[in-house]
Amino acid sequence: MSRADKIFIENCNDILNNGYSTENEKNRPHWEDGSEAYTIKKFGIVNRYNLSEEFPILTLRQTYFKSAIDEILWIWQKKSNKVSELNSHIWDEWAGEDGTIGKAYGYQLGIKHKYKEGWFDQVDRVLYDLKNNPFSRRIMTNIYNFEDLHEMNLYPCAYSVTFNVTGNRLNAILNQRSQDTLMANNWNVVQYAVLVHMFAQVSGLEAGELVHVISDMHIYNRHIDMVKELLSREPYPAPVFKINKEVKNFYDFTVDDFSLEGYKYGPSLGKIPVAI
Repeated sequence: MSRADKIFIENCNDILNNGYSTENEKNRPHWEDGSEAYTIKKFGIVNRYNLSEEFPILTLRQTYFKSAIDEILWIWQKKSNKVSELNSHIWDEWAGEDGTIGKAYGYQLGIKHKYKEGWFDQVDRVLYDLKNNPFSRRIMTNIYNFEDLHEMNLYPCAYSVTFNVTGNRLNAILNQRSQDTLMANNWNVVQYAVLVHMFAQVSGLEAGELVHVISDMHIYNRHIDMVKELLSREPYPAPVFKINKEVKNFYDFTVDDFSLEGYKYGPSLGKIPVAI
């Protein structure tokens, strides 16, 4: 059993057995047919993944590895909010008439700010500090910009990352305000695990721990039976993560620079309904 499977199983069992139902509350999300989408939730979940030991991808069902990387490059490398620059259609429902998701995600990372060393956007500041001030306790990003929230088509879910170098290992804390467990849990874990590997490699470091802090971790009412199906399955061992060691510049990475060896996973659950 992979570490990602173990954590996912523990989280889902905790939510289903001990979680709080929002069924009788006034909820914003709804299903495509207009009916209310409520959740069973837990508050304040903290999960830890040691990236030096194994790559944290779910085997109970497939996590689309290359698509997850494509989105993280869209946000962190392209710093884009244009859905046309993303190869999947996961953001289509939140695209406005201008073809963007508003001033959200990659848009925020691309805004330049003035420091004593000069002007940097948030990504370039992280890259600068990892090379020049690696033991700083101030290496972080935050895309929850209150000034621009009214121009975001979706408020950021995974909104801040704090990086910390211990010895020669790069660690990171991902803070997430809300998470749809079935749809997004392992997707986000895979993305930020890859991001830590990328930042570590171009900074002459090794990937260390990814700590995932989730304020509101929930399972939607129409996902409960699907989650129970996953929990009934036998997981596989974690695959081996491969990264192109020749890449030394963060902006040179492409989805083809990453692969998994021996990735086995359970059958598809079919189309998963999305609450919007």
